[in-house]
Parts: sequence; C-alpha cells; structure tokens
Amino acid sequence: MRVLQVINSQATQDGDGVNIRRVADFQRLALDPYLMLDEIRSDDEKDYVGGFPPHPHRGMETFTYIRKGGFEHRDQMGHVKAIRAGKVQWMSTGRGVVHSEMPLADAKDGLHGFQIWINMAAKDKMRPPQYQDTGELHHATLAGEGCELYLLAGQWHFNQQTATGPLTQLAANSALADLSLAANASASLNLSQYGFSAVYIYDGSLRLPTGLAINAGSLLVIDSQTVADIRAGEAGAGMLVLAGNPIGEAVVQMGPFVMNTQAEIMQAVRDYQSGKFGDIV
Repeated sequence: MRVLQVINSQATQDGDGVNIRRVADFQRLALDPYLMLDEIRSDDEKDYVGGFPPHPHRGMETFTYIRKGGFEHRDQMGHVKAIRAGKVQWMSTGRGVVHSEMPLADAKDGLHGFQIWINMAAKDKMRPPQYQDTGELHHATLAGEGCELYLLAGQWHFNQQTATGPLTQLAANSALADLSLAANASASLNLSQYGFSAVYIYDGSLRLPTGLAINAGSLLVIDSQTVADIRAGEAGAGMLVLAGNPIGEAVVQMGPFVMNTQAEIMQAVRDYQSGKFGDIV
C-alpha cells in the first residue's frame, strides 16, 4: 500500500450541538471527488440527541452509513425513512433539497455512523434531486482469512473476488465499503479502476510496510494504481474504504451549498430564502 497523505480527523460540532470528528477539504481538493467525512460515535445521547434539524443543500451528494443506532430522514420530496445499523442512504441534492436527520427514539444504546459529502460535476449540480436508501436491499460481503469487506456502493475487487454494492448511481463513479480485519490480518484491494482512493480508520490501527502504526481517527489517501495490501495492528482494524474518479473542477462552498462560483453560491442562498427549495411536509 502506497500512502500519499495522512489526515487526522478533528473534533467539532454540527447540527444542534452534535459532536463529530471531521475530515474535510474544500480548498485544495486533495480528496476529489470527496469533500468531507463526518464520524458520529458516542454512547452518550447528549452528544447527538439534538440531531440535524431542517436544513438545505445544493450541488453535492450526501452518503450516510449507520453502524449502530439510527436516524430518521425527512425531506421536501416526501421521504420519511429510518436508517438503521448496516444500512445506507444516498441523496443527490442537485438543484436543492431540504431535509432533517434526527436520532431514532428507540436507539437507546448509542450511535455510530458516518456522513460523507461527494462533489457533483458542474453539469449535474442543477439537475432534479434524487434519493435512495438500502432499507430493503441486500449488501454483498466479500470475505477472506481474517477479513471481511461489506459493500455499500459501487464495484469492488477484493481478494480475487468481484461484487457490486447496492447503490451504483453515485457521482464520480464513487464506491464505498466497510473493511474489517482481525488482529494482524491482511487484505488485498485492487482499486485501479478508480482515480482516487482512501481509507478512514474507525477502529484499531493499520501497520504500514515501514512499521509505522496509524490509529483510529485518521484518513489515509492511498495510490489507487498500486494494489493496496492492508495489514491490521495487534487489535485488528475497522475502516471505511472510499474510491472514485476526481472531477477536477474548482469548488466554492458556503455551509450546505457546494457550487463552482461565488455567484452560484449567492443564487443558492437567494433561492433558498425565497422558498424555491420547498418545505418538509
């Protein structure tokens, strides 16, 4: 595995006081086509009970994956869906979405999940919004000795096996999966069909060929054109694997809006304030 960059997540808050760890890059675009990864993880409901009250988006996609607990999603398109452990939700916001994400009342044992922002190409930013979740869909799993890859979206080549996740329409041909490794186990990922790849460690640690250990809370940008031989540390490892094709376009971001020019950002603000995004029903 050839590591190009290591980025440590930072503690912050969003929504109504929700504590998260975040990796984001809206300026240098070193994660292109990805813009941001938020991890929510706590057994104390005070860290997340406020949730994410109604708010807008334009020009990007949100991808939410829940490992423990759950959220209820509502939007102006009429979707009201509970997203629970092991499932994902994808929203291509296009020209505009208003939605809320609130913790499920029956999720009493804590919350662990991720929301990832994916950029959209300029030509697609004003298309109608789309929504899909995997509540009724099957997630394929590829396994090897001491390792398991749980597919969330896109196509994967893992330990000489190939399979596709339940979601396939993400921007920039993006693909995501959840990789678990037992103590000192290793796995081989072929990501050569993608122009960008990275892993975000949420449990345990990875041991690099140099012997250096990288602990949970770090995102590693890796060379997609080199087979990724990933090895866990003594406590094993859990990580999200992200892949996709860079869009290569300038980005201007303000809060929940991601466009290509400042003028487009200001238009998004005016459209939202004038009610053109609609309301949650």
